[in-house]
Amino acid sequence: MKPIQRAAILFAALSFFSAGFAAHAQDVTLTSRDGAVELSGTLLGFDGEFYRVETIYGELTVDGSGVSCEGPGCPSLTDFVAGLDLSGAATMGELLMPALIEGFALRNGLKVKRETLEDGVLFRLLDRESGRETGQFRFRLTTTDEGFADLLADEADVAMALREISREELRHGHEAGLGDLTARGRTRVLALDALVAVVAPDNPVRRISITDLARVFSGKIDNWQALGGPDAPISLHLRDARSGLGQAAEIKLLRPAGMELAGAARRYDNDAALAEAVAGDPFGIGIGSYAARGNTHALVLTGDCGFSLSPARRTVKTEDYPLTAPMFLYLPARRLPKLAREFLAYTRSTAAQLVIRRAGFIDQQPEEVSLELQGDRLANAITGAGTEITLDDIQAMIARLWEMKRLTTSFRFETGSVKLDAQSRSNVEQLAHALEAGRYDGRVLLFAGFSDSDGPASGNKEISERRARAVKDAVVAAAETANLGQVTLQTAGFGEALPMACDDSAWGRQVNRRVEVWVK
Repeated sequence: MKPIQRAAILFAALSFFSAGFAAHAQDVTLTSRDGAVELSGTLLGFDGEFYRVETIYGELTVDGSGVSCEGPGCPSLTDFVAGLDLSGAATMGELLMPALIEGFALRNGLKVKRETLEDGVLFRLLDRESGRETGQFRFRLTTTDEGFADLLADEADVAMALREISREELRHGHEAGLGDLTARGRTRVLALDALVAVVAPDNPVRRISITDLARVFSGKIDNWQALGGPDAPISLHLRDARSGLGQAAEIKLLRPAGMELAGAARRYDNDAALAEAVAGDPFGIGIGSYAARGNTHALVLTGDCGFSLSPARRTVKTEDYPLTAPMFLYLPARRLPKLAREFLAYTRSTAAQLVIRRAGFIDQQPEEVSLELQGDRLANAITGAGTEITLDDIQAMIARLWEMKRLTTSFRFETGSVKLDAQSRSNVEQLAHALEAGRYDGRVLLFAGFSDSDGPASGNKEISERRARAVKDAVVAAAETANLGQVTLQTAGFGEALPMACDDSAWGRQVNRRVEVWVK
C-alpha cells in the first residue's frame, strides 16, 4: 500500500467522517487506473460519480472516474440508477415534495411513476422517450423527530423538518461525525408555513391576543366568555407531540411565556384531521397549519397596544407574522448524487416557487412591496410615536424609504442572541445567490435595522444599525462570486421607529427586532 498522501492525490476528492455503516454496506477494493494504488474498505454508498468507503484511514470519498472497483459491493456502472432517501415530516412528504418532483421531472423531460411503500412512497423518474429509469426519490413519511434520527443514523440522505434542529440533536450529530448541521449549506428552507389559531366557521370570536392564546393552551383560560365568546368550555386541538408543528406550537407559543401545554388537548397525527375536527367543534380551538386550514377560520393575533397581525401570505413571507413555521431540509456534509444536486438547485428556481405556491404553501421568491402598500405599518408607527420616537424621526425614516420598495426577505435573530435564526440564515444564502446572478445590478440595496423599545431610543438606534451592518456583511461574505461593484449596498438603523407588534410580550419584541432589505 502506498502512502496515504499519494492516495489522496490519485483519488481526488477526500472527505473524512465517522458516520455509521449503511445496512447494505459490503467490502470493495478500489484500484487506480495505473494499478499503483489499491484501497480496500466497506462501501457506504455510490452516487454514480463518487464512492464513499470506510477505510483504515477513515471515511473517504473517491472519484469513480479514476478507479476500478472489485468486490461483492461494487455497483453496476452501466445500469446505475441514482437515488435519494428523504425522511421526516409527512406534511412535506405527502404534498409539497411530490409536487416539486413532478415539476422537476417535467422540466427535464422525465415522467414520474409513484409506488406506495410500507412507511412511505417511492418516486421513479423515467425517460419519456425510452422509458429507462434515471433516478429514484424514496420518502419515509413519519415525523420531524424520526427524520433527524434517520439522518444521524445515516439511514437518510436528507431530513425533512418543521422545526429547527434541537441542541441535543446537534450534539448527537457532532458525535456521529456529521459536523455542525446549522453550518452554511447544511440547512435549506424549502418553503414557509405558519402556525394559526383556528376555530369553527360559526364561532363568534375572530381575534385573540397571542398572550391569551398561550393562556388558552396552558389551561389558564378555559371558557370562551373570557375571550368575548359564549359561556362555554374551550376544547383544545393540537398536532401530535412528535410532529414538527406540534413541537413548534410549544416552542414558539408556550415556551416564551414560561407556560406548559394543558394535558386536555386532543392530538392528531395529520393536519387535515385537526382542521376537520376543529371545523366540526363549535367550542373548539386548534393550532394548525396555515396551508391546511380547511374549513376553519383563522384568528387574527392582537396585542394590548392595539396592533394586529393576520396570517396572510405576505405577512408570513416577511416573518412579520410571529408564528411563522419554516419547512426545512437538513443535508449531510458529504456529496449528494448529481440527481439530488440538480433537484435542490431546481427548488430555488422561479418555476419551483410557483409549484410551492400552488401546493398551498408560501414560496421563497422575493417580492418588492411599495411603501404605499404598507399603510398599517406606518399607522402603527405614528400611533406609537411619543417622547423618544417623534414624528420628526418617523418623517426622516419615510423620507429615506420613500422611493424604495421593501423586499419580502427579512432577517431576524435567535432569542437573546445576535445569531441569525434558521430562516434568516437561509435568507442570507438566497440573497447572496441573487447578487451572484446579477439580479440587483444597477440598484441600491438598503439594509434597514429595527429594534424593540427596551432601553433608550438612542441606544436602540445604534443596536439596529449594528445589526444591519452584520446582516450586510454576512450576505457579502456568502456572495463569493458576485460583482459587488455593480450594486450599491447601504445600511441604516431606525431603532424602534417602525414597530410590527406590541412590545408587551416576548413574541412582540422578537418580531420588532429585525433587519429589512429595501431596494431602489
